[in-house]
Amino acid sequence: MGRPRLHDDALRDRLLSRAAATVSSTGVRSLSLRSLAAQAGTSTAAVYSLFGSKSGLVTAVYQRAFARFADQLARAGVSDDPVEDIVRLGLAYRDGAVADPNGYRIMFGDEVRPSEVGPKAARAGARTFEPLLDAVRRAVISGAFPDSPAPESIATALWANVHGLVSLQLGEMLPPAAGDPAAVFRTAVRANVTGWAALAARQRPTGGAAG
Repeated sequence: MGRPRLHDDALRDRLLSRAAATVSSTGVRSLSLRSLAAQAGTSTAAVYSLFGSKSGLVTAVYQRAFARFADQLARAGVSDDPVEDIVRLGLAYRDGAVADPNGYRIMFGDEVRPSEVGPKAARAGARTFEPLLDAVRRAVISGAFPDSPAPESIATALWANVHGLVSLQLGEMLPPAAGDPAAVFRTAVRANVTGWAALAARQRPTGGAAG
């Protein structure tokens, strides 16, 4: 039998998964290509052939995490109701994080920063914010959300809310008394969008002419 191909997609995916687990748990500095190759049942030469360098491997891990995250957000879809779209995006955010906690830590942890993976990978990661921002802008245009503060600020606040809750869950830091994490999350997301809608209602002119 001939030697296995070094560029097998299954091997590449296995290396990326193991690298993501290492980086998310013990950091980039602990990532050894020799150790990674041994864990994956391949050679260091295969790792270099697939990724070029340790930096290339880390960038590929980052790109894969954000690509999966983007796919998860896309499943939320777009409807004629931007507020419900925001809720679905929030739920999709959590689903993606729970399904791939190592990838989530790669995207939003302290080990890999956008400045370290090159502009192309960094832009791809930043684009995952766009579905939420688009939904917020549509909510503002429809009058469901306030026109002040700016849509970018509202979207960032919504993102921070879901990010914080997900980080608490993955870090096993949610108080036990809080109950089911999924239920807590749904309630919090719904309360957040309801609050922005209430602010929009207060900002609307009441109408009527002065006597």
